[in-house]
Amino acid sequence: MVFHPQYLESFLKTQHYLLQMDGPLPLHYRHYIGIMQLLKTEENSWSLAELIHAVVLLTHYHSLASFTFGCGISPEIDCEGGHTFRPPSVSNYCICDITNGYHAVDEIHASPTGSVPSVCEVEALMEKMKQLQECRDEEEASQEEMATRFEREKRESMFVCSSEDEESAPTRDVSRHFEDTSYGYKDFSRHGMHVPTFRAQDYSWEDHGYSLVNRLYPDVGQLLDEKFHIAYNLTYNTMAMHKDVDTSMLRRAIWNYIHCMFGIRYDDYDYGEINQLLDRSFKVYIKTVVCTPEKTTKRMYDSFWRQFEHSEKVHVNLLLVEARMQAELLYALRAITRYMT
Repeated sequence: MVFHPQYLESFLKTQHYLLQMDGPLPLHYRHYIGIMQLLKTEENSWSLAELIHAVVLLTHYHSLASFTFGCGISPEIDCEGGHTFRPPSVSNYCICDITNGYHAVDEIHASPTGSVPSVCEVEALMEKMKQLQECRDEEEASQEEMATRFEREKRESMFVCSSEDEESAPTRDVSRHFEDTSYGYKDFSRHGMHVPTFRAQDYSWEDHGYSLVNRLYPDVGQLLDEKFHIAYNLTYNTMAMHKDVDTSMLRRAIWNYIHCMFGIRYDDYDYGEINQLLDRSFKVYIKTVVCTPEKTTKRMYDSFWRQFEHSEKVHVNLLLVEARMQAELLYALRAITRYMT
């Protein structure tokens, strides 16, 4: 996260407050919740404030797992299936090599197959962004058409496998952590079953979730809100070797695609842009990191945005972390709100 200091400062403030500062849960409860896989029902019921604290902690650690595996931080390189995601950058060295005193000047930015990828990859993506912006300016899709495009994207996201090559996935026995060995991520819509869409206009973080969290767990709502905004708006106006680039369209496509996977729809967004900007290998990576992070492989990481800096891929992971956390919180907080009313 040190690649992005503004976000890191916000993240550390939030984590410190959740685990160390005043709050309804005792300190040892907080750490215990942080390492749980399931929350069991006890005879002694919790207060709403304690429940909010627990929900925020669980979503914090769920999303942190996505960031950890998505950036190749764990497992260690010398463990079975261990790997690290530090490919050579466009400029033939990685910032991590500079800080360690190494210069990979003889390296080339090779694709997973060993061939040198086309240098037009970045330009092609920038051209799509330009064309989409021009289409926005000329004509706006109707509400009916945008709703249809959302349903199509939501349905298609169910068929994006979270791991294209099971044999390449690291061997990680996580079943020993569960009493129920079948526990794990499942798509919310399966076998043609229709699931109602979660309309952000009916329950959003800005209008509903933020105030509920802040009312029952003071200051945490503000910390989370700051972290969401930093991740969503973070930009250096660069794409690989290009400068002075407006990346807002791309960042919004990534964020909204993650929410779309969880059935959350924004009425003012044209979901047709997602297929234009995010190719299949990128979608596979996103779904794996967000839904089954332990299956993330170096091949997936290398196969998307091959011309981009390592720090830019870390930036993508920050978007994945916060979009996932906000999606989880929206469902949990909406349920708590309904219980209260």
